Amino acid sequence: MTDLEQNRFNMVEQQIRTWDVLDQDVLDLLYQIKREEFVPVAYRFMAFADMEIPLEHGAVMLTPKMEARILQELAIKKTDKILEVGTGTGYMTALLAQLGAHVDSVEIVPELHAMAKINLQTQDITNVTLEQGDAAQGWPDHGPYDVIVLTASTPVLPEAFQQSLAPGGRLFAIVGEEPVMQAMLITCTAPGDYTSIHLFETSTAPLKNALQRERFHF
Repeated sequence: MTDLEQNRFNMVEQQIRTWDVLDQDVLDLLYQIKREEFVPVAYRFMAFADMEIPLEHGAVMLTPKMEARILQELAIKKTDKILEVGTGTGYMTALLAQLGAHVDSVEIVPELHAMAKINLQTQDITNVTLEQGDAAQGWPDHGPYDVIVLTASTPVLPEAFQQSLAPGGRLFAIVGEEPVMQAMLITCTAPGDYTSIHLFETSTAPLKNALQRERFHF
């Protein structure tokens, strides 16, 4: 086993599996899609580290265990139409594309949009539509979706995301503000009806132009 593959193995076994990510399809995918190919060159030495990787304009690449946990919680099916808010470098996009039918991914930062486009083309991942735009408060004219993933946090979760779910659809979002945020899984049980599960506490960078809490001034 090369050093690269040993590091990948350690990432899966020591970081991801120990965080209760046991779905074999997800674990296999982490060996198939090479994470280091999506990490900016300056940070490639951190590709398998248990830490967020800084990107352009305050964005981050989530930790490997967070990426894997999101995939497991969403239980993606081969028929699922997926919306990703925050393409970043395209790594999560690639993972989603391998599990689902098609991914619409929206990125507000032009440099990241361009980077993701190159990365996905290089990996020959074609069941993806990349858009440059602002979807922090919803992408309502393109649904409904079976799966929606917000790859950064939002202080308040806009109702537009729930409304974009198809019946049976699942939404992953990290909601709140520092120091403590809630990772949430929201399911559309029927048109207009939703259930919400708090998965775990965490903290990560917010979406640019995310919906803010109302502030009361006296």
